[in-house]
Amino acid sequence: MKEGDMKELTRILPKERIKDRLIDRISFAPDAGFYYLLPKVVVQPMSEREIISLFRLSHELGIPVVFRAGGTSLSGQSITDGILVDLSNYWRKVSVEEAGASVRVQPGITGAMVNAQLKKHGRKIGPDPSSISAAMMGGILSNNASGMCCGTVDNSYHTTRHIRFILPDGEVFSTESEADYARFESCRADLYGGLRAIRDEILGDRVLYDRIRKKYRTKTTVGYSLNALVDYEHPMDIFARLLIGGEGTLAFIAEAVLETVPDPPYKSAAMLYFPGISEACLAIGPLTSLGAAMVELMDRASLRSVENLEGISPVVGTLGEGAAALLVEFQAESPDALADKVNGFFEICDGLSLSFMPSFTVGKERDLLWKMRKGLFPSVGSVRARGTTVILEDIGFPVEYLGAAILHLQSLFRLHGYAEAIIFGHAKDGNIHFVITQAFEGMGEIGRYDAFMRDVVDLVVHRYGGTLKAEHGTGRNMAPFVETEWGADAYRIMKQIKTLADPRGLLNPGVLINEGRNAHLEHLKALPPVEVEVDKCIECGYCEPKCPSRDITMSPRRRIVVRRALQTMKQEGDAAGFRVLSREYQYDGLDTCAVDGLCAVSCPVDINTGDLVKRLRRESHSPVANRAALLAARHFGGAEWMVRLLLQGGMLVNRIAGRGTMSGLTSLLRRIFRKMPLWTPEITAPPDMRWARGGVGVDAEKRAGDEIGEVGRRGDAGGEVGEEGKQGDAGQKKIVYFPSCISRMMGTYNGKSKNIMECFLSICGKTGITVIVHKRFRNLCCSQLFASKGFEDAYRYKANEIIRELWDASDAARWPIVMDVSSCTYTLKHLRGMLTGDNLWKYDRLQFLDSVEFLHDMVMPASVVIDRKNRVVLHPVCSLEKMHTGAKLERLASHYAKDVVIPLQHGCCGMAGDRGFIFPELTASATREEAAEVQVGTYDGCYSTTKTCEMAMSAATGVHYESILYLIDETI
Repeated sequence: MKEGDMKELTRILPKERIKDRLIDRISFAPDAGFYYLLPKVVVQPMSEREIISLFRLSHELGIPVVFRAGGTSLSGQSITDGILVDLSNYWRKVSVEEAGASVRVQPGITGAMVNAQLKKHGRKIGPDPSSISAAMMGGILSNNASGMCCGTVDNSYHTTRHIRFILPDGEVFSTESEADYARFESCRADLYGGLRAIRDEILGDRVLYDRIRKKYRTKTTVGYSLNALVDYEHPMDIFARLLIGGEGTLAFIAEAVLETVPDPPYKSAAMLYFPGISEACLAIGPLTSLGAAMVELMDRASLRSVENLEGISPVVGTLGEGAAALLVEFQAESPDALADKVNGFFEICDGLSLSFMPSFTVGKERDLLWKMRKGLFPSVGSVRARGTTVILEDIGFPVEYLGAAILHLQSLFRLHGYAEAIIFGHAKDGNIHFVITQAFEGMGEIGRYDAFMRDVVDLVVHRYGGTLKAEHGTGRNMAPFVETEWGADAYRIMKQIKTLADPRGLLNPGVLINEGRNAHLEHLKALPPVEVEVDKCIECGYCEPKCPSRDITMSPRRRIVVRRALQTMKQEGDAAGFRVLSREYQYDGLDTCAVDGLCAVSCPVDINTGDLVKRLRRESHSPVANRAALLAARHFGGAEWMVRLLLQGGMLVNRIAGRGTMSGLTSLLRRIFRKMPLWTPEITAPPDMRWARGGVGVDAEKRAGDEIGEVGRRGDAGGEVGEEGKQGDAGQKKIVYFPSCISRMMGTYNGKSKNIMECFLSICGKTGITVIVHKRFRNLCCSQLFASKGFEDAYRYKANEIIRELWDASDAARWPIVMDVSSCTYTLKHLRGMLTGDNLWKYDRLQFLDSVEFLHDMVMPASVVIDRKNRVVLHPVCSLEKMHTGAKLERLASHYAKDVVIPLQHGCCGMAGDRGFIFPELTASATREEAAEVQVGTYDGCYSTTKTCEMAMSAATGVHYESILYLIDETI
């Protein structure tokens, strides 16, 4: 933007919410679709007042404005070369009302989070798109999302009760306000009168009226929701419903109230395999009659794209070339009702031409089936040829024609050379998605795509009377064909609606109404090859809600977008742009990435952007830095001693000069040395290590087995704690305890008489578990410190060392190894790629247990609860989610406390070892929403499983967090 225009913008928003750097404009530019425009500026308003001012500025400057929430739109609905308004940061309010019968939402809250709030009421929102974990309510409403279960009855249009909206002229109206109906008529007489006239025209045209009624008996989102003009009478009600599916082209939806639908607690799903598409489609009717909640179709090509995923039945690999499958789910309010539905299926299954007798599953097996189905689109994208773009379109047919239409569509794939194309979708509604990969290099490839799309339009509209968009919104790809599907009269009405609401045409132009007959071939997105760790990313955005840095710098998707932009600049010889973008990427892309790997948990194809960041950090290290890291790894005991000395010195300074002295001093030094760690009030004195020398009591009451024996009496391998040999090898409960370096340096807790290591040993003593402590543990490290910073040589050295030492300590893998910090356990469980020689053989035989696994599996069955706590809150760390042990943590806490709370907004705290000390703004941003939940409660204890994460949550909430070990030790 011009300098004068930017000055106007700064009168509306503070500088920190105006993103005009090159890296901001580039990283925010694309959504999940295959079109690309570079915005002039990205802004993050917080209030309706600011939205109104942005509309005014857009009109004054003649610059388009586009609103974006989750950016999961697939057809370019949320891109612009004007002002991009990002709603994902400050528009996340959600309020459950009427005991769950309705819910009030802002546009920046994800559908999954809304459902999480409704879960305790046994309710959910009606629309259930596959992208619901990342898709936000603004997009769900603006695209009239439906999904796998809701059909045409419970979609966004039919479940939206009230809408509060802002018109491009700045007027604000709400369908909840009776006064606003009269004000709408007086303040916007042109819009009011125009909509009344259009409605009268439709009511007087029986052919058009019947066409509208017929169209909306099946799923369709092509063009504006013309059914609003026959379903509602008052122009404001009509306009409010036109916003549903209006793709942000008519007004801004500031808030909506949705009626919710039941979420039956009992669900069972199965994959049904058929020899062909026709046989699968013939089963849709009987399954629908049985009350199947979901019937999802997958052709052979889509099954092939996931047949090698972990947990997928080997049967898939044996299917014939023309085979197909239906993923079917029954839902009910009780186990008996669910069993009746499943039994009803088996009574008719002999007549369904099944290739195999299916097995209905629940729990994790069911979840795996749905994860596979929801990940089909990204999974195909991940195996595309490098440099190609993924295109997903969603079309619909009358169910009776579905089988024939799919076979016809597959013939178009062959005709136009799309051998990798797949088909899947919501068979119960006749709604299917097809995915192709396309290169847009050269007019030949663009021409091939154009010819294919025009054949698809002809197939859908003229041959089978279907719809070109069933649920994803019209978008840029189908905008040129809206008139083809609807006809001239209906299209003329749509253009009138756009003109009435947005006379200047500056609100998301070109998306739904576009006079360009080749608009679907313009502004195409390129995906140049980048680093192998992230190259298969298709920018779907599923990763973003999990990322701790998403609100302060960048999300995984945006980090990858910038890597692609850098590659393009390099190819095009843009040296100046490359320098600027690389410099800005250092802080946004590298320094503030927590490398927690949660993006891989959300990603359907397991892309871990942290691996990319580690690589880039590794490549940035000088030989001197690498040698220094290796030296520290070889002499880790000395390095640990130095850190302990520094911590003791800092505590001494605070005692002498005041407890805030070190915080102030390090804050001052950070102005000069940007990466100087910040001393925080949560830092405590290093723990007393006398327990490791023997003779130190763990429990003042000295219960049996509660003393620490002489460490090292088994030689160098280690020493035992407890009553050695009491039970003999048969049935003896014995473990190797490896106290983490974090615990050794920072393992004390304010107000606790025991440090974390003494607490661990106390628990073992009370439950009769013998403990082996490695004699040289103070020179050992799990290697995470070096791995996260990209020091590969030091990482490899420390990884191999720890396996050798733990092999000896465990008596050649005879006893399991337990760690007291979850992130360190996760590191140990993922060392294989760094190991050499016989360490690989040893590693595969060792058993590593996180403290949660140990406490749940060994301590909980052996303990007697004496004083159960009332209400506690948990912070499940990233490592637990990646190790799939979060459920064990919850069960463990529930055994020792009556009421266990896990905040709905829990996630990575951004601490990432030392990252939160160096970039405290990262942890402040990452913990903001979880902390807000915790602060409204009263708890008997707050617990987690990694010391640094506990420190981050303590700082964020003002409530003291400690290790879960203390909950157990204090209640048994």
